[in-house]
Amino acid sequence: MELVWPSRQYLPTYVDALQRGWSPDNLRGAAAAREELDQIERDADAYLALQVDRDARGGDVTLPDGSTARRLPGYRRWMWDGEFCGLIGFRWQPGTSALPPHVLGHIGYAVVEWKRNRGLATAALKLQLADCRAEGLEFVELTTDLDNLASQKVITANGGVVVEAFRKAPAFGGAQSLRYRILLGAA
Repeated sequence: MELVWPSRQYLPTYVDALQRGWSPDNLRGAAAAREELDQIERDADAYLALQVDRDARGGDVTLPDGSTARRLPGYRRWMWDGEFCGLIGFRWQPGTSALPPHVLGHIGYAVVEWKRNRGLATAALKLQLADCRAEGLEFVELTTDLDNLASQKVITANGGVVVEAFRKAPAFGGAQSLRYRILLGAA
């Protein structure tokens, strides 16, 4: 498995995953998948360009409750093993490791259902951490629901340590959750 930049070359299997019911958004599910398919159909090149937004030019983001917030610099990379396997996203605030309250973590990932339990998310997170170091961050934070044992294993396999148990705001589903921190020492 490797991480690739979203591009026309990989887009057909990404679209196939969305059409098969996979969604990159664990809260909005099918609605988010449909929105992505619509964006790709309208203008695939514009959609792909927004997947890498290191300067936060994409405009405000819409939060799950419908409110909006300032976009952070960030990007998505796709997990690739000859076809699309999932994605990993990274966002940050330049000059600090801190995140604003509306951002639950620096990194999020999702693997297609038919390729889970193969270590793909663990490998993707390991690869992504090298890029996080390059941004000068001291640490990254990731959150997972208390009952998401698979995601907890991914994070701890990459050095994550629980720093807080908390309940997500209702806009983010309200689940009991864990916040992990991974220190980014020298590579």
